[in-house]
Amino acid sequence: MTDAALADDPVAALRTAADTLSDRRETVDEIGREELRTLSSAVSDVTGILDRFEERATDDLEGYVAFRETLSNRLEKVPADVRHSDAFIAANDSLTTGITSSLSASDFEQARRELEPAREEAALLDELDEARDDYRSARRRLRERADELDARIERLERVERLGEVDIDAPVDELRDPIERYDDAVAEAFGRFRAESPAREVLAWLAAAESYPLVETPSPPERLREYLETAAIGDEPIPTLVEYAGYSRSKLDHYVDDPKRFSAAVGTNKRFLETLDADPLTVSWPPEPASELRWRTKELVSVVSRFAGDETVSRAREVHELTYEESYDRLRDAAVARAELTDDQRDRLRRGVVADELASAREERERVADCLDAHPRLDN
Repeated sequence: MTDAALADDPVAALRTAADTLSDRRETVDEIGREELRTLSSAVSDVTGILDRFEERATDDLEGYVAFRETLSNRLEKVPADVRHSDAFIAANDSLTTGITSSLSASDFEQARRELEPAREEAALLDELDEARDDYRSARRRLRERADELDARIERLERVERLGEVDIDAPVDELRDPIERYDDAVAEAFGRFRAESPAREVLAWLAAAESYPLVETPSPPERLREYLETAAIGDEPIPTLVEYAGYSRSKLDHYVDDPKRFSAAVGTNKRFLETLDADPLTVSWPPEPASELRWRTKELVSVVSRFAGDETVSRAREVHELTYEESYDRLRDAAVARAELTDDQRDRLRRGVVADELASAREERERVADCLDAHPRLDN
């Protein structure tokens, strides 16, 4: 199988990598790792000596003598029964026969040719390591493919489930109360932010932290501490934002301590500017009944601290929706309308989604079987 085909089929790639690893392990085991290590060390050292001394040994007598001494010392340490011992003998002969004072480059090339069988076999250990790396890489890619398939299957299953929903259900029975509440709380919070002392708004934010499902932003501690005691804390947030844009000299006319104001308010201008009612609203489509029920219970408590009875009443109305028998059906319809594209609906009608899901599941099973048959390497 070609490299391109293996890249397209990670199962085949892992099987090929496993076969290669098995073959190389078998070859190494037949010879013996220690024998190959001994051979590899000898080949590496002798080849290194040839490379290091070639220019000197072919240039002058002194270089030749140094080369012969170094080579002879290393060859003496090579065990007599080392694999391919004849290759070392032949290489040494090609560097001594008929030579009295110097060698030629061709002699070195001949020596390297004599060593080639030993070099090829010595490389088996490196090739085994390479095969291990290739196996790990192929298995990692197949594991990634399994994750991709899991995500694809999950998406297709969701599309299939949404396709079974009664998309024509009267979702306005949910949408209208939620929109009435969202509009009311946005208006109420807008007034609260625009008209109330800034210190009261930040105190409200601090209290809201006790209701984690509401997820209001945490007030910066330095800003809150400053507004609790500074006279400017009586001003509403829009005023503070405006002052934060003033120069230091202009601030002298509006705040008692411009430097302290800039350090506390100026550095948090963005926080004050972006403070809005979004954390208090209900998303569309809404959360599942069990989630929205608890969240709206907290919203009632949080919103009642600044909003009037009408807004709180609308929050309670949304809360009560979660107990209605029709809630799940209407929510499913809302989710389906929001998520399903025209293309997805068309593919559902034509059975394409079902075919794609069957194909993805089949491939996922094939991938799982291959992963089970080819475990991770311990070393």
